[in-house]
Amino acid sequence: MRPEGTELLTGSIDCHIHACPHMNGRSVTVFDAVRQAAEVGQRAIVLMDNFQNSSGYAALAMQELQGQGVDVLGGIILQPTAGGICPETVRIALNYGYGSGTGARFVSLPTHHTRHVALQEGRTALQAESAFHIPSNGLVPDKVLEILDICAAQDVVFDCGHVSGPEAIRLSEVASERGVAHVRAHCSDYARDIVASIAQLGAYCEFSFFVLSHATQVGLTHADSEKHRISAVTLAQQVERIRAAGSQAIVSSDAGISLLAPPAETFRQYLVLLRAAGFEYSELRNMSRHAPAALFGIDLASSSHSRLE
Repeated sequence: MRPEGTELLTGSIDCHIHACPHMNGRSVTVFDAVRQAAEVGQRAIVLMDNFQNSSGYAALAMQELQGQGVDVLGGIILQPTAGGICPETVRIALNYGYGSGTGARFVSLPTHHTRHVALQEGRTALQAESAFHIPSNGLVPDKVLEILDICAAQDVVFDCGHVSGPEAIRLSEVASERGVAHVRAHCSDYARDIVASIAQLGAYCEFSFFVLSHATQVGLTHADSEKHRISAVTLAQQVERIRAAGSQAIVSSDAGISLLAPPAETFRQYLVLLRAAGFEYSELRNMSRHAPAALFGIDLASSSHSRLE
């Protein structure tokens, strides 16, 4: 007998999985994540790596497991260890794989090396000051503007990273002005009005299971040898924020850490929880399938290994 809600995974897309190497223990390898996604009929998964470009792992998985029927997408988070805020690093990432179409499918600003995260985690004033941020005058740094132009030209996802809500709004505005068609903002800890503003700008608002989980109760190694906790979010808060995003909401497991179940199982638990919180089947399908497919340009009708042919 299959667990409750397994049918919700059929055709779904989990656009935030940390199966790649990390300083923390992982619950699965990349290959495990693909095989488990295939077992429950998921359409695609997106690999996130806080330290390196994950498109190589994605391309390898597609090369070796293409018969599994799951698209595996990777990209780059512009942490200092991955090259930082550097246009040339982005250009390399876009071509890093096994042939056409297997390079980076998203380009993210830093996740843990941002002022927003440094302040949340109680890091030193020097660390907070030196971390990535958008100045209070709203002027987006030239290198970020160049990266936005690359994303627009190559039609890949621009990810705002773990910045503050007002910074995410500003980045979404500038991305739209510069012709970026696919923008993602991580909205789990943003206020309802911030989420609504981001959605109105056409960006997709991502909400993850991780922030609802017990993994927020312990310190984890994110960016260095120190262990830091992130703030937990209640289900009621998240439901309100998802409602504010409307059709621009997407949900993800943000799983892969050893404290959580493997990604496919974590995603099932999350969708069942959201159904219990009052979301209809059509809403769950939009935020777990149709909206992430639109964000990443995934053809829901095509074969998963068409990109390699």
